[in-house]
Amino acid sequence: MADIKQFKLPDIGEGLTEADILTWHVKVGDVVEHNQILVEVETAKAAVELPSPYAGVVTALHADEGATVDVGKPIISIDIAPGGDDGPRSDVGGATEDLVPSPPLSESDAASESAGQRRQSVLVGYGPAAEGVAHRRRRRTEAVTPSAHTAFNVPPAAPPAAEPQPSHVAPAHRVLAKPPVRKLAKSLGVDLTTLEPTGPNGTVSRDDVTQAAGATTSPGVAVGERETRIPIKGVRKHTAAAMVSSAFTAPHVTEFVTVDVSATMELRDRVAGRREFRDVKVSPLLFVAKAVILAAMKTPEINATWDEAAGEIVFKHYVNLGIAAATDRGLIVPNIKGADELSLLGLARAMSELTDTARAGKTSPADMAGGTITITNVGVFGVDTGTPILNPGEAGIVAFGAVRRMPWVLGTGADERIEPRWVTQLAVSFDHRLVDGQQGSRFLSDVAAVLTDPGLALL
Repeated sequence: MADIKQFKLPDIGEGLTEADILTWHVKVGDVVEHNQILVEVETAKAAVELPSPYAGVVTALHADEGATVDVGKPIISIDIAPGGDDGPRSDVGGATEDLVPSPPLSESDAASESAGQRRQSVLVGYGPAAEGVAHRRRRRTEAVTPSAHTAFNVPPAAPPAAEPQPSHVAPAHRVLAKPPVRKLAKSLGVDLTTLEPTGPNGTVSRDDVTQAAGATTSPGVAVGERETRIPIKGVRKHTAAAMVSSAFTAPHVTEFVTVDVSATMELRDRVAGRREFRDVKVSPLLFVAKAVILAAMKTPEINATWDEAAGEIVFKHYVNLGIAAATDRGLIVPNIKGADELSLLGLARAMSELTDTARAGKTSPADMAGGTITITNVGVFGVDTGTPILNPGEAGIVAFGAVRRMPWVLGTGADERIEPRWVTQLAVSFDHRLVDGQQGSRFLSDVAAVLTDPGLALL
């Protein structure tokens, strides 16, 4: 007798109300196992994979790829009667789901907790399955290590030893392509299964899709048409709503300063040559980040939050440093938890990991929650400066412009001379409800002072 269980779209965190179906990894009739990845969805903040809370046979998919589904609505039905695993469950976000024990906290997780951030509960499927339940070996385009970011920052279990794979576990041919490439293919009407992949590790690239469509236009522009309408959803929808809310809620003030950073650039060269830094990127942004952290600790108002509901100003005694990242999915702002407790080397490693995770499209909602102050590096685009909009809930954001070789006046009086120096421009936008002009100016001046003379960091 059939025993049909419906898996409902869970609230992955941060009060999300909907998600877009990116890719189904199963079809009707497939036999699935506990913890097997069923679908990849895109929320307003991140793309995440949802594992199965049951073992059984797929009887229905309730939403097509590209559809938007509300949290709490069924997305798949599974018949668990043929020996299905129906273990302990609990309601999460309106869905009936399995819960598994969280693994012990790592040192970085413990640091995050000490910085005021609690780990989220592990959702269905993550962690070890019931004893005796075999895991399907998942195809990957790259190796997964315990330090890699998964959808919920949980290290995946080691795959079992090689063994014959059941034919029902996965289709004989699965196209490997990132979500933005899949979206482009759908908008251009290109069947990914017909393409010869030329990307890394056998993945279909953006060029593969545009060449197949005979198009050289930007993503989303259909061949032979002068206009294309694309639904506003996912990260783009969330970013737009957040920026509008921020712009009309927090009274923004922006200040600017031009800085001689020649001493910082010399320090960067020396640090990059040290043995312990050889496996990480040592960029000027690293030193700007350190300067922002130090200045934020001296001006706590710039690192505070305005709690309208409680009628309180919340001072944070830690710095969760956000780094704005432009990705194929749109602008996201993951943050480094407890950045103020990290050494320069630890900060460099955390920034590298943050950047690599964002580029791979694996940034989780937890990585973007709880930020206290943000840096946006507009200099990588050759831009000198800008007037950045505050990340919602934060009181300050720093724009770091391009570092250029420019003429600079040195000395005074008879010793005055002009020399070529490394120069950049910084801008800070702050919430004038929390930060007065004097406090905002002092913060920006402190950042500039450390970059002008990095030795001041010792003071």
